[in-house]
Amino acid sequence: MRILLARHGETLWNVEGRHQGQGFDIPLSETGQAQAQALAVRLLEQPITRAVASPLLRARQTAEVVLGDRAGMLRFDSGLMEISHGEWEGRLAAEIREAYPALQRDWREAPHTVRLPGGETLLEVQARAWVALARACEGLAEADTLLVVSHDGVNRALLCQVLGLPLARVWSFRQAPTTLNLLEGSDLEHLEVLRLNDATHLIPLFGEAVHRKL
Repeated sequence: MRILLARHGETLWNVEGRHQGQGFDIPLSETGQAQAQALAVRLLEQPITRAVASPLLRARQTAEVVLGDRAGMLRFDSGLMEISHGEWEGRLAAEIREAYPALQRDWREAPHTVRLPGGETLLEVQARAWVALARACEGLAEADTLLVVSHDGVNRALLCQVLGLPLARVWSFRQAPTTLNLLEGSDLEHLEVLRLNDATHLIPLFGEAVHRKL
């Protein structure tokens, strides 16, 4: 089976460097809509057997644009929602650095040790997202293709699982807006990563997709 694991497009809060998490259902910006459309063009000829997305608006809108006339197949799974940032949600990264300097430093340097205040740990996100991915993959045949549209933190947690990386390494690769990760394998436990953070529908090779991880 093949899995197209995508991140949602840009929101205004992404541009501002504001923590989104789950509590604020922020839509795509105009740029984010254009990014989703670029991914739609790239995947226009790609057969998609099944599609699942986070129910948060930014992921849902991205998936609907990408699927176009095929959007009727789209299903939602709350297990794919972004990591809950708790008390950090709606606040700028600069505000977090001032209010939680030690915890914010740990989030950068040892993210696997951090529970976001009033929110989740990466391990909790990885556990629920992996179960959601397993649900989405259930019954898929070898030649089938699954589209998953989720979030930065969720994608990173899933990719660490597939790559066998500890969650301490979650910041060691990028997940740009509408990036595409291509996974392939006989089943969930035997997935290989064919493409990682592929955003060539937005930028040239070695270009820099606008991205601000929180």
